[in-house]
Amino acid sequence: MTVVIGFEGSANKIGIGIIRDGEVLSNPRRTYITPPGQGFMPSDTARHHRAVILTVLKEALEQAELKPADIDCVAYTKGPGMGAPLVTVAIVARTVAQLWGKPLLGVNHCIGHIEMGRLITKANNPTVLYVSGGNTQ
Repeated sequence: MTVVIGFEGSANKIGIGIIRDGEVLSNPRRTYITPPGQGFMPSDTARHHRAVILTVLKEALEQAELKPADIDCVAYTKGPGMGAPLVTVAIVARTVAQLWGKPLLGVNHCIGHIEMGRLITKANNPTVLYVSGGNTQ
């Protein structure tokens, strides 16, 4: 059974999920929230992610009841997304992979959404329309 820990932080939400053969074992998240009427700036968002990422990592492992030795692979969102938050998450994921001696896998954010939809719906050959970004709302 393959166990993958995935780091996602391409915008104002940061999350670390642990998956074993398609089963979600944990998925704690934190969201950077700005005052009403203000958008989130990349540098502020990255600062938020740096402040909470190790806490979220600890929660993910505790909720999954796993230790680093139980993890087979470290994945992270490589892009697209906001540059500063992406870099923050990539640095932590790369560091964790090195410290734990695990392979590292960069994941395309858009494909991640599509594949998660396939996993959740259990669709074998879905037709997909993917629309992303604040400008689409």
